Amino acid sequence: MKEENAVALPRQRGLTEQAATTAVDQACRMLRLPTIRSQFPDLAETASREQMSYLGFLAELLLAECDDRARRRSERRIKAAGFPRDKSLRKFDFEANPNIDAAMIHTLAKCEWIKKGLPLCLIGDSGTGKSHLLIALGTEAAMAGYRVKYVLATKLVNELVEAADEKQLTKTIARYGRVDLLCIDELGCAPRGADGSRGMRGPPPVLAGTG
Repeated sequence: MKEENAVALPRQRGLTEQAATTAVDQACRMLRLPTIRSQFPDLAETASREQMSYLGFLAELLLAECDDRARRRSERRIKAAGFPRDKSLRKFDFEANPNIDAAMIHTLAKCEWIKKGLPLCLIGDSGTGKSHLLIALGTEAAMAGYRVKYVLATKLVNELVEAADEKQLTKTIARYGRVDLLCIDELGCAPRGADGSRGMRGPPPVLAGTG
């Protein structure tokens, strides 16, 4: 593999403001620090105005970069989960669903049950917010650093059947097993009866922590 030529940045004391700003910009590009590069001018102005120490200014720069990287990682995990809609606990109307214990849901959002590898099944009538809570709790898990995957039960079953027919079942199961939380929506629909009714009202979504 051809080694890239190293490019050294000019280093000298007594840089002008413009030269120092240019040097910081170039260094951030080389080190791949986009947040520091974009926020440096504003943070430098704030540091000067508030007479921050050099150490305090450095801490502000590094924390800004860390926070932004954590945000981008969360966004990538949420996107990789494949949720069909954006749903959050903040947007859930607990007053319209008095039978749902808000304190319990917020406890579940801390994801301790996922850490322990425990399953969670949300059961209720149609329109009570099961899918909303499934996506919201899955989103909280992704933000907490867990690998999450959303899938409809029918899609999962069809995929497993096709994989078995093609002798790829073990490979498919292993792929799903690589996630920390599998969110299965619309699970448990019984066949329709002769009158067109379902054998089960409100099929329960399942969030399965794979441990």
